[in-house]
Amino acid sequence: MSAAGGSLRARLRRTTALTLKEARQLVRDPSSIAMGVLMPVLLILLFGYGLSLDVRHVDVALVLEDTSADATALAGAFELSPYFAPVRVPTWREAEELLLDRRVDGIVRFPPDFARRLARGDADLGLVVNGTDANRARIIRGYVQGVVASAQADAGTAGSAVVVPRLWFNAENDSRYFLVPGLIVLVMTLIGAFMTALVVAREWERGTLEALFVTPVRVGELLLSKLIPYFVLGLFGLGLCLGAAVYLFEVPLRGSLAVLVGVSMVYLLVALGIGLFISSAVKSQFVASQIALVATFLPAMMLSGFLFDPRSMPAPVRAITYALPARYYVSALQTVFLAGNVWSVLVPSTLVLLGMAAVVLSLARVATQKKLA
Repeated sequence: MSAAGGSLRARLRRTTALTLKEARQLVRDPSSIAMGVLMPVLLILLFGYGLSLDVRHVDVALVLEDTSADATALAGAFELSPYFAPVRVPTWREAEELLLDRRVDGIVRFPPDFARRLARGDADLGLVVNGTDANRARIIRGYVQGVVASAQADAGTAGSAVVVPRLWFNAENDSRYFLVPGLIVLVMTLIGAFMTALVVAREWERGTLEALFVTPVRVGELLLSKLIPYFVLGLFGLGLCLGAAVYLFEVPLRGSLAVLVGVSMVYLLVALGIGLFISSAVKSQFVASQIALVATFLPAMMLSGFLFDPRSMPAPVRAITYALPARYYVSALQTVFLAGNVWSVLVPSTLVLLGMAAVVLSLARVATQKKLA
């Protein structure tokens, strides 16, 4: 027992010493501080104020509470429109669940008295749109109004229907509500994968790993000492982003802060594991930085759902997005910020991220061998 305890104390002592060494190196390196602190602030200000988006594909649920010929004909116009991929649901409750689960972008509701009020010329057509992406919501509203106007013109009906829109999750119709949560993903990817991709490679280039290999330090202790300081730095960057999101851009946080931080910690572990794996495998800072840029940062920006909806992408590209951890983190963040704790979205995303964290950290452990060859 004493020998085992001594061994454990020795391992903890070595890990602590290596972690402190890495933390001091991080503090002494101005570029690391700039990338971990100044870059998140720059990104969130630049993208938060300057970026706008477009939309190409719309999924809507049609709730026909009126089965008259007029209502059915107008619903058929949505099904024939190239701008929509509608699905008919029998009740409002089912449509609401589809919207909460993000399987549709909006709900078109035909009220029970639709045909009667249409004949009188004052029919209302209910429209509820997911306002998480304000620009997408505006375009969906325009598409719906266009389909209704075109269908009634073709039918030559005497009455007219007026679309009454409502935005869910973003009643202010502000695009920053969509962009700012996505920026947190970029910051976590930047700190986690991009910065740690340089850590072990830097040690290889400087020759300090060879000196460590003749000591009792184990590979797991070495990787843990590299991971801890950047994990703390990532949490600090997360705190900056959350503060800017809530207090600077006034993005509502409708879900639990604890849930948001928990999911972010899991994603940060994934990003750190990817960075350590790249760094251990290539042993060159330049090559590691390029691989990290192509494999993590650019996909997080272009394919995660931060800028473009994956459902509007070609099928082969859309299939690739399912292998990207950033896709699940974007979905979880936007849900927690704007919709609340929707567990049907958060639980699957978190479980996938946990599985990815286990895989990439294991790969980093295997790639880091205590030998020179």
